Amino acid sequence: MFTGIIEVLGKVKSVEKDRSNVHFSIESPIAQELKIDQSVSHNGVCLTVVEVGADWHRVTAVEETLRRTNLGDWKPDTLVNLERCLPMGGRLDGHIVQGHVDELVECVEVLETGGSWKYSFRFRPEQAGLLVDKGSVCLNGVSLTVVSPGKDLFSVAIIPYTWEHTNFKTLRSGDKVNVEFDILGKYIARQMEHGWRG
Repeated sequence: MFTGIIEVLGKVKSVEKDRSNVHFSIESPIAQELKIDQSVSHNGVCLTVVEVGADWHRVTAVEETLRRTNLGDWKPDTLVNLERCLPMGGRLDGHIVQGHVDELVECVEVLETGGSWKYSFRFRPEQAGLLVDKGSVCLNGVSLTVVSPGKDLFSVAIIPYTWEHTNFKTLRSGDKVNVEFDILGKYIARQMEHGWRG
C-alpha cells in the first residue's frame, strides 16, 4: 500500500523490450536503499524491483500494465514519480493508494494561477461517480484533492512544492496520466451497482 506522497523523482536510464514485456532501468537517489522483490510505486504503478545497481534499479512491466498505463510512453530521461510502500505504523499523509492504475486520463489544460497551478483532466463519463468534490484521487502516483468534478472533467490544484518535486512540472495539454480512483469510492460504487445489503 502507498500514500501518494512522492519520495523522489527518478529518471529512466534505459528501456529494453523483451517480447511482450518491457524492462526499465531507473536512476534515483534511493536506489541503494532498495532491495530485490521490493514493491515501489512508479507514476502510481506498483512494480517489483528485479535488480539494483549503484544508482539505479530495474523493473519489468507486462503487457497488461503497458496497455493500461503511460509506461509505454517512457523513454530515456523521462522523469518518474517514485514512492516506496507504507511501513507498518507509518503515517498516512496522503490517502490509501494501491498502486493499481485504473486507466489513463488526458490532461486538457494547465493554468498558472499566481503561484500555483490548476490542471484539468478528461475522463470517461461512466467513471463520474468515483469522483467527488474535495475527495481524493491519485494521478501519476500523487495523492491530490479533486476540484469541481463534472460529467467528464475534473481539476486538481498543484502547490509549488508538489510542482517542483514531481513530474507535474513536465505535464502538458494532451499528455496521458495514470489515474487510480479512491478505493473506498470504488467499493461503494460496486455495492450500489449490485444492490446494497445492510
